[in-house]
Amino acid sequence: MDTRVTLQPLDLRAWMDERLARVERALESWVGVDAPVDLGEAMRYAVLDGGKRLRPLLVLAASEAVGGNARAALRGACAVELIHAYSLVHDDMPCMDNDVLRRGKPTVHVKFGEAGALLAGDALQALAFELLVPADDGVPEAMQARLCRLLAHAAGSAGMAGGQAIDLASVGVKLDEEQLRQMHRCKTGALLQGSVLMGAACGEPNAAERAALSDYGAALGLAFQVVDDILDVTADSATLGKTAGKDAEQDKPTYVSILGLERSRAYAQELHRQALAALDASALADTRALRALADMVIHRAS
Repeated sequence: MDTRVTLQPLDLRAWMDERLARVERALESWVGVDAPVDLGEAMRYAVLDGGKRLRPLLVLAASEAVGGNARAALRGACAVELIHAYSLVHDDMPCMDNDVLRRGKPTVHVKFGEAGALLAGDALQALAFELLVPADDGVPEAMQARLCRLLAHAAGSAGMAGGQAIDLASVGVKLDEEQLRQMHRCKTGALLQGSVLMGAACGEPNAAERAALSDYGAALGLAFQVVDDILDVTADSATLGKTAGKDAEQDKPTYVSILGLERSRAYAQELHRQALAALDASALADTRALRALADMVIHRAS
């Protein structure tokens, strides 16, 4: 006899609004408050009042799916957003992508100078790990260690930083599809997948559930980048909140440049199906939020 409970459809906007409010309050209270005034201002400029906060939402959704520790999940959500923000600050600098627009406003190095941006990024990275190891917030030390390891792996040479290095080395180079996929698994996908795994680490999922959530995060992370490449050639800068057409201008390999626009769109849909299939395979009782976030990634306009 089928004993599964039929769940009501999720109101994603209401779900997001409540959780985003918690994340914003926490970031407001934690970011830059003990820093020298100029550094603190740059840190807060880089983090507050901007961004989709997809990575924090993935941490919270995955934690809820496994019945995780809510305090650990909030700290993990903020930590991963700080890592994401620091990476954007550094990526936008003249030595990297040399961009002047991010989240609809001047980039940090334009506003605070290159030295100020470099220090702000460094400080945000350090603060991310500080948040994961509170002395007295009801987060078990073993859980703190798991969260730190997952975030470090996603952000380091095997993840985001490694992917950025491949990206910089690939300007003007013709990559095949598998090489491009590997670059984006690291550069973009690792932190998105890591967000899901950090949320899962706030609870005690079994091996099959954890593997399914990992597969979901991997598919979603790659889908995000494919959609990003599509939007870079189909949307304008005002809609994106960053400079449109930058990849083509810098002769960077993208899914659109390798597969073409229609095949890229089809690939994004295939990755979306893979993400949803992984959630089905997890057999977790309630993955509505994770499913809705996957839909949002595919259908986003910026």
